[in-house]
Amino acid sequence: MRLLDSPERSIPRVDILGVHVSAINMDQALEIVDHWITTGIRKYVCVTGVHGVMESTRDERLKEIHNAAGLVTPDGMPLVWWTRWRGWRHARRVYGPDLLLTCCQRSITTGYRHFFYGGQEGVAELLVRRLTKRFPGLAVAGTYTPPFRALTKQEDEDVVEMINAAAPDIVWVGLSTPKQEYWMADHVDRLEAPVLVGVGAAFDFHSGLKRQAPRWMQQSGLEWLFRLGSEPRRLWKRYLLNNPAFVWRALEEIWRTASEAGSEGPGTAHRQSEKRIA
Repeated sequence: MRLLDSPERSIPRVDILGVHVSAINMDQALEIVDHWITTGIRKYVCVTGVHGVMESTRDERLKEIHNAAGLVTPDGMPLVWWTRWRGWRHARRVYGPDLLLTCCQRSITTGYRHFFYGGQEGVAELLVRRLTKRFPGLAVAGTYTPPFRALTKQEDEDVVEMINAAAPDIVWVGLSTPKQEYWMADHVDRLEAPVLVGVGAAFDFHSGLKRQAPRWMQQSGLEWLFRLGSEPRRLWKRYLLNNPAFVWRALEEIWRTASEAGSEGPGTAHRQSEKRIA
């Protein structure tokens, strides 16, 4: 199949405060990951919520990394709602922890090999034990926990060599935003693995170290409240500053779009907002 036929090119990208978010659902995301692996195309996936979007408004490089990604999946319900508001009713939340589990489950039949990069000391190993118990036969290529400092050039080269020698199909990156996005962008052309996916707190959730919000809170856009209550000291700034700023910017965009639609005719503003992968 030619590169131009790659299925992610048919996925609309919606401009959310400068970040081009994929209007996608889980089935489409899995199909695209399958395609990258079977064809050997090297791509990375940014699993992004309000935090990632708002950080990108202050960090031009992070915005560029998002917009160069093979996919930018809507990890939070506010991004799903925005995408649907733009007319893409099929869009669903492609939540990092769910994407990890679903890919692992499918790998029992596909044989895909997984590498886990990130987490605190021992977390990746604990995650692997729980995943292999849940999905017997899961092929784990390896794990690596980076130190809480920048790697030296030699250390980084050694890590790249180690991951390539392990021959994974998917590298799951469990660092915080923007660290995981920087890492994927810096390594996508150096690693032989077809797919890199940044899943943030998924390592802690699926290793059992942290609790996930109840499903009803996830589906209603209230997961942030659960996480803030669980880790107020670490997360207060993320949620109490970013969330109101996002809502304000969203209201500004709704007002601007409504004004444009009124002056230019129905559908014009919507068509201008749509982004497709070139």
